[in-house]
Order: sequence, then C-alpha cells, then structure tokens
Amino acid sequence: MDQNEAPLVDALAEYHRLDRYGFTPPGHRQGHGADPRVRAVLGEQRFRSDVLASAGLDSRSSSGGYLKKAEQLMAEAVGAEQAFFSTCGSSLSVKAAVLAVAAGKGDLLVSRDAHKSIVAGLVFSGIQPRWIQPRWDPELHLAHPPSPADVEQMWNRYPDAAGCLIVSPTPYGTCADIAAIAAVCHDRGKPLIVDEAWGAHLPFHDDLPTWAMDAGADICVVSVHKMGAGFEQGSVYHLQGDLVDPAHLSACADLLMTTSPNSILYSAIDGWRRQMVQHGAELLGNALALSRRLRTDIEALPGFHVLEDELLAVESSYDLDRMQVLIDLSGLGISGYQAADWLRDTHRIDMGLSDHRRIMATLSMADDEATATRLTDALRALADAAPTMTPPPPVALPAPHELELETAVLPRDAFFGPTEDVPTAEAVGRVAAEQITPYPPGIPAIVPGEVINAAVIDYLESGLRAGMVLPDPADPALTTIRVLQK
Repeated sequence: MDQNEAPLVDALAEYHRLDRYGFTPPGHRQGHGADPRVRAVLGEQRFRSDVLASAGLDSRSSSGGYLKKAEQLMAEAVGAEQAFFSTCGSSLSVKAAVLAVAAGKGDLLVSRDAHKSIVAGLVFSGIQPRWIQPRWDPELHLAHPPSPADVEQMWNRYPDAAGCLIVSPTPYGTCADIAAIAAVCHDRGKPLIVDEAWGAHLPFHDDLPTWAMDAGADICVVSVHKMGAGFEQGSVYHLQGDLVDPAHLSACADLLMTTSPNSILYSAIDGWRRQMVQHGAELLGNALALSRRLRTDIEALPGFHVLEDELLAVESSYDLDRMQVLIDLSGLGISGYQAADWLRDTHRIDMGLSDHRRIMATLSMADDEATATRLTDALRALADAAPTMTPPPPVALPAPHELELETAVLPRDAFFGPTEDVPTAEAVGRVAAEQITPYPPGIPAIVPGEVINAAVIDYLESGLRAGMVLPDPADPALTTIRVLQK
C-alpha cells in the first residue's frame, strides 16, 4: 500500500472541493448554524470538517471505502494484521476486546492495575476476573506490571480462563515483558490483550519500548490522542493471529460505539499515521533527545529527583518509556497534588499525573526547547515556593497485601444488585457495589464485588484530605460508600 496516502483526509478535502451539502446531521451545517461566539473559540475549520461519515464524507453505502483503506494502511504501518478505528476512546476499544475474548466464556486473567474502563467491561460482560497482582513497590508505592512468572502462576491456577489482559505501558511509563507473557499465553493456546493506551508511538522508533504487536500480543489498544497527534477520543485497536475472530471483535465494538462517528477524529488518526510513517523516526528521535536533556536539567534542580533506574529491575518493570518524565518531590516536602495545583495556578502549566509524592511531565513529539525551558523555569520557581507551603496531610499508604481485596461477587452482580449507601466507617467488611478510583491514573482501589477493608478506606480518606480526586463513587466526598445489601 502507498503509505503516503491519507484516504480520510483526502476524502474530506474532496468533500470541500466539490462543495457538497447535506440535508443530514450535523445540524450546524459546517458551522453556518453555529453560534458565532462558539465558532470564534472552536474555529471555523473545526465545524467545516465535522461532516457525517456515511452519506456525507462517503456515500450512504460507504462505497468509497475510505475508512476501511485507512485502517488497512494503519495495520500495515505498525505491523498488525488488522486495525480498527474508534472515536470513543480506548475505553471503548478495551471493552470490545474484553467482550470478544471472554464474554460468555467465564474467566479472564486481568492485571489488577487495570484502568477503570476494563472494570466497566467486566461489569458489562459478567466476566469473572482472576486478578493478576502487579508487583507493588512498597518504597515508591506504585504498581509495576506483572512478570511472566506471575502470569504463568495464574494460568496454572485458572487454566480454563479465556485469555489474559495486561496494561503496558502503565500510567507511570513502565512496561511489561510482553514477549515473554505472550509466549506463556500462547503455550496454552490463549490470547493476550494489551491495554497499550499510552503506547501509540511505540512502533515508530527503535529506542522506545517494544510495540505489543511486535512482541506477539493478539490484541492491543492504543490511544492516539495520548502519545500521538490525534484528537481526544481517537483510538485504534489492533489484531493479529488466529486466536481472536476479527469479525466477532468488530461486532463487539459495534455494540458499544456510536452510530455517528466523528469524521474529524477518524481523519486525524489517518493523518497521524501518514506523518509517523514519513517523519516519525525523526520526530520521536528529537523528542527522546529532548527528554534526556530535560531529565538531566530537572535532576539538577534542588529537591527534585527524576525516577529512572529504580523503575527498572528484576523485581520491578521490564522497560520504561523515557518520554514519560516522572518526578519525585519528596525532597521539597510537598505532595504532587500541591505541586500540580501550584503549577496550574501560578504558571498555567498542567501536569500529566500527580499523586501523593510525584508529578509527571508527559512529553510528545510536539515539545521543543521552548516548552522544556518553560517547564524547568516553573519547577525552579516551585522549589523556591515550596518552603512557604503548608506541609501536606499524610496519606495512609497500605502495605501491598492490604491492597489485594477479596473478590466475593462478580463485578456485574455487585454493580447491578440491590444496594445501600452506608457510612464509610461501616463499609469495612461489606461488598462494594461501586468502583472507587483515585484519578489520575485511573486505577480502581475498590472494584464492585470486592470486600472492603479498613486499610483501603484509610488510604482513600487520607488521600482525599491530601488532594486526591475520586470521580467514581456516588458520594465523591466519601462520607458514604455504596455496598450490596446484606
């Protein structure tokens, strides 16, 4: 195929050249009906490009095949057998993968550091998760991906599970040994799903961690908007091998996705693929060089420590995406929550992640010396301001074994069962009927169906006082928790 083509982008240009007009949605009619005040903020071209995918960008029967060709080009570009575009984010794509592999088949091995969207897939499907515990780092208090031995141990316990799902890279940029884990799964004739939402860029530069398809995964899901140049919600899920039926995977996605996909999102994914094929090695090479310099510059600032070597060891992570710059603030005596808020309020900079002791700067190929200097200048000012800040409230960090909650009920049965809201202190020992997820990074501390313990309650309550955000529970202030009725 000609990777210099971008069929969706070209089709949109042709739509405008022919001056097409649709008596169809969207009702703003390429912006003519939109409020001028909104057009001034969002841009004329954004509205002009928002056209119906079928009976608009393409014919009513999609006879032009623009989307199909764009997906084929993507698959060829990254070395997958098939690729499918999604305009509902990787949250949809990973749910589709879960449904296609395990729905109606019982169990699925799932890394417990899974994103909340995966838990949603468990709720939808009625699947029994068999949690693979990640390697909790008690010193850094973060989760490393499971090892191949961890996965093999779980297969020995649950040999009839339908497949395995892991997250790599994690929100902290650390990566699993995907090739070895895929081999463990394939020895049993079972598929491996990789939630690689943070890894869309990985196929396009040799100095980045191994791309899941190259490592033998059967399905991998990427968010083009995270580390690529797509719009928010743009996602691609990739497939290879014969362990997952592509027609069934597509049908599962169709159950979940909108019937009105956004042509702008599709076209941005298509154009980004072409850009990466043509210029990705150079662009990402420049970004990696910038990351190395930025890491050195931040490490030299008083009170800051950039995590790298301590994230990579036999008992921790297999690899690291160094475009994710994880910064420990313990030397400043402030929390990541405080730092993120201060940087936003005083320097108009938003950080990619914050927790009780760290912030993360997520670099992309769009960053340059100017943006890097803006960050280091802001961090230098943060170091000067830190002594004037009130020391953060302590967060009660559980021991690793205290984070391993017992699953007593299927997530679906707990979520849809008869529930009651009880005072948080009375929730200990009860079965959760909602998920509670510190965000970011979006990994649930409590999943529906799990038995709540006191240590996790203390962690969440103390985290809230320190600045943690909990968007999931019915009561975000956590004065009550929704549990199954006795």
